[in-house]
Amino acid sequence: MKPWLSIGVLLAGLGMAQTCGGLPRLSLTTAQGYCVGIVSDKLNFPRGVLGLENGDLLVVEMGGWNPNQGALTRLRKQGNRWVIQRIFTGLDRPNGLALGPDGKVYVGEVGRIFRFDPAQPAKEYVIRDLPGKGRHPLTQMVFDKNGDLFVNVGSGSDNCQQDKGKAVCAEAQTQGLIRKYTFRGGKVTGWSVYAKGLRNSMALAVHPSGLIVQGENSRDAINAVDPKLDDATLPHDELNVLARGAHYGWPYCYDNQVNAPEFPRFDCAHTQKPRVLLPAHAAPLGMTYWLTGPQAYRGWLVVGYHGYRPTGHRLVAFPVDARGIPSDRPVELIQNWVFPGGKLGAPVDVKPGPNRTLLITDDRNGMLLMFGSSQTR
Repeated sequence: MKPWLSIGVLLAGLGMAQTCGGLPRLSLTTAQGYCVGIVSDKLNFPRGVLGLENGDLLVVEMGGWNPNQGALTRLRKQGNRWVIQRIFTGLDRPNGLALGPDGKVYVGEVGRIFRFDPAQPAKEYVIRDLPGKGRHPLTQMVFDKNGDLFVNVGSGSDNCQQDKGKAVCAEAQTQGLIRKYTFRGGKVTGWSVYAKGLRNSMALAVHPSGLIVQGENSRDAINAVDPKLDDATLPHDELNVLARGAHYGWPYCYDNQVNAPEFPRFDCAHTQKPRVLLPAHAAPLGMTYWLTGPQAYRGWLVVGYHGYRPTGHRLVAFPVDARGIPSDRPVELIQNWVFPGGKLGAPVDVKPGPNRTLLITDDRNGMLLMFGSSQTR
C-alpha cells in the first residue's frame, strides 16, 4: 500500500500554492505524490470523457435524467484556461464516449449511437436498435483491438423481481447483456449477443492483449426479498473478464455462484465467477488501463467508484498480469472522496489524459478533473 497524505493539509503546511499541474487543486486525500486539478466545474452532469490527439477534450453532459437535455462538449485550452464549446445539444441522456477505429468519435444516447468527425462535426447514427428502456437505459461501449464494438444493454429491472419463482427471467433474453457489433469497411453492421447475465455494464475496458474487463453494478435491496441478507454488504459489485458465450449470473446468481432469493432453483454452477469481488454498492461507472501512467501504476486498471454509500466515492487502481487480468489487491488513488461541507465526489468516466494523467468526470458536482503525479507535472 502507498502511504497516505491529505494534499490540502500538506500544501497548507508548506505554504505552497493550491495548484495541480497548473490547474486549481482539489483538497482530497490521494496517494502520496499525486494531486487532482480542476479542468472545469461548470459542466451539466458530465459522464463520458475523451482526450483528442490535438489536446482538446470531449465530454458528454447528460444534463440530468430528463430526455433530450444532453450535450456533446469540447474543451479547448486557451492560455491558462479551458474554453467550453457545446457542439451538439438536445441529446437524449448521452453517456458513453469512444474513439472508433475510423478516427471518428462515437457517442451513446439512450437507444442509439452516433458518430462524428471531430474536424467537421456532423451526426451520423450508426445504431438505432438498443432497447433503452427500464431501470438502466444508458449506453456504454468500447472497441476491442480488432475494431469491433461492444455495447452495454442494461437490465430493465433491478433483479427481475417480476419473474420471481419462475425458471426463466424473460427480460434476461434481451437485456442485462453485452452486444457485439461487427465493424468492417468503415461500417457498423450486424450484432450478436456476446455475454449474458450482466445487470449493467457501465464500466468497460480493453487491454492491449485483447482482454475485455467489465465492471458490474450488482442488484439493490436484496434484504427486501430475503430479510436475512444484509443490503449493506451484499451482493458485491464485480470485475469480470468477458468471454464469448459466458453467463455471469444476473438475475439468477450473485457473488461466487450464490443463488438469488428470487431464483433458488437455478443451477448457478454453470455461471461464470467474477474475477474480483468489489465492495457492495461501490458502483463502478468507468475504468481504463493506465498504459501511459507513471511507473508506479503503469498499465494498472483504474476504476472509479461512483457510489454514495461508504464504499463509493473513490478512485481505485488494480495491478494486472501480462494479459490485463486484475488482481484482488487494489490501491486507492483517491480515498473517501468528500468535499468540504460533506458533499461526496461522484466519479463516472476515467480515461488517459495528457502528460501521464487521468481524466475523470464527476457528474454530481459538474466537474472534469485531472489526476496525476505532483512531481512530474
